[in-house]
Amino acid sequence: MTTSSRVLERREEMRARLVAAAWALAERDGLAALSLRDLAAELGMRAPSLYTYVDGKAAIYDAMFAEGYRELDEAVATVPVDRDDPHGTLTRSVTAFLRFCQASRARYQLLFTGALPDWQPSPEAYAASVASYERMVEGLAELGVHGQDALDLWTALTAGLAAQQLANDPDGDRWVRLVPRAVSMFLSDLTEDRS
Repeated sequence: MTTSSRVLERREEMRARLVAAAWALAERDGLAALSLRDLAAELGMRAPSLYTYVDGKAAIYDAMFAEGYRELDEAVATVPVDRDDPHGTLTRSVTAFLRFCQASRARYQLLFTGALPDWQPSPEAYAASVASYERMVEGLAELGVHGQDALDLWTALTAGLAAQQLANDPDGDRWVRLVPRAVSMFLSDLTEDRS
């Protein structure tokens, strides 16, 4: 391994530690309370040293945002797809999505709520969100779900279930239990639209 590749590897390791520490602080103190000073202290360094690894707080949020969408894709990718059982596949998929949202309130807020009014993801970070959405569209198409109205209804339904679950029963399953019924309503609406 060359010196430059070792330096690059150490830099990437430090960036990964930085993002992990940022998530830990966001979970503990709240997403909006994340400060460079606290983050540096968590890593045993001074705030100016962080600029060796990131351009600032927005870049940290960008890294967290992109990582969050990669984690979402990983969580949903574990759901077995059965084209002969759209109801079962969609039920498992939404349940995995809701459990993903429940696993980290800070991650849920960053990815889905606009909790940081002064921050918008950079085009590079936002690309992870777009790629995740495109994978969802492809997965739904495999199950016979097509058209922008159907996609909009699906995202509204799943986002609504997540919002209710996180706001009202964050550690429970009040809205998770409703997933099979919500999927039935969605598929019934699709069937009616086609007839």
